[in-house]
Amino acid sequence: MTKTVYYTASTLNGFLADENHSLDWLFAVDTAGSPDIAAFMDSAGVFVEGSSTYEWVLKAENLLAEPGKWQQYYGRKPTYVFTSRTLPVPDGADVRFVSGDVAGVLEEITAAAGDLDVWVVGGGDLAGQFLDCGALNEIVITFAPAALTSGAPLLPRNVGADSLDLLSAEKQGEFAVLTYGVLARDSGTPNVEAGTP
Repeated sequence: MTKTVYYTASTLNGFLADENHSLDWLFAVDTAGSPDIAAFMDSAGVFVEGSSTYEWVLKAENLLAEPGKWQQYYGRKPTYVFTSRTLPVPDGADVRFVSGDVAGVLEEITAAAGDLDVWVVGGGDLAGQFLDCGALNEIVITFAPAALTSGAPLLPRNVGADSLDLLSAEKQGEFAVLTYGVLARDSGTPNVEAGTP
C-alpha cells in the first residue's frame, strides 16, 4: 500500500534551512554511517516539494547546466512542485508544476507513485498541508548535531502528542533518526488510508 512520508533532515531546534535557504549547516556534518538516502529514494515512486526546495536543488546541483545529474538522482520518477511561478526544468526531467490545495491534486500524486511511496521532500509548510488534510502517513526526521537561530521551520503546525506514534529512534552516524506514524484523527490508529484516497 502506498504511504506518504515526510522525510527530512533538521537541526536540533527544528530548522530545515537557514534564513538564506542554505543547507551548509547540514553538509558540515560528518556523513560516516549517516542515513542511506539512496535506499529511501528507491522506495519512493514520486517526489513532492515546494518551490524553494526545488530551486535550491537546481542551484546546488547545477542541474540546469548538467541535466544528466537529474536522471542519476531521480531517474524517471515524477517530481511534483507546488508553486504559483514559472520555473525552469532540466532537460529530460519529469517535473510537474501544481498549485492550490494539496487535496486537489492528492489523487493524481498518489496514482503517479504506483505501488511505491510518495516522498514529501519539503518544505515544512507543504508537509503541514499534507498533514492538515489527513494525507500523511509517516514523518521521518534525521536530526543533525547543529542549531540555527532562524530559518525554514521543520513543521510549522501545532501537532499534539495524540497525533503521532513513535515507531523507532536510532543513531545513524552523527544523526538521530526518529520515525513517527501519523495517527488517524480521533481514532488513535495509524493513518494507513492517507496515501490512498
